[in-house]
Amino acid sequence: KAKYALDRGLKVIACGGEPLEAREAGTTNEFVFPQIKAYADVFTKEDWANVVIAYEPIWAIGTGLTATPEQAQDTHADIRQYLGEIAGADVAANTRILYGGAASGGTAPGPSVQGKTDGFLVG
Repeated sequence: KAKYALDRGLKVIACGGEPLEAREAGTTNEFVFPQIKAYADVFTKEDWANVVIAYEPIWAIGTGLTATPEQAQDTHADIRQYLGEIAGADVAANTRILYGGAASGGTAPGPSVQGKTDGFLVG
């Protein structure tokens, strides 16, 4: 669906996230990386100019829970590093990565993530 949208000139927010069990087990990357890889497998280098990644932990949606600033920073850094490995350093450096897990005015991780994340997917 994302590739279809890109091929028709639309921009895409590609989401990925993990359930609480994966977060608690320390297997966030093992859960999120295959989701990012699925996008990378169908996107061209040119496509990435029209893609934003949103890290959206499933456990934070509608639960009142949010990632700590450290969790958000670490996961964003891990996603960016992995994106560099599978899509190239230029794609990793230029693709925006947002935090979208229960991000609203009162629940987004604090100012300490500024500069570590490219923004928030607020809903």
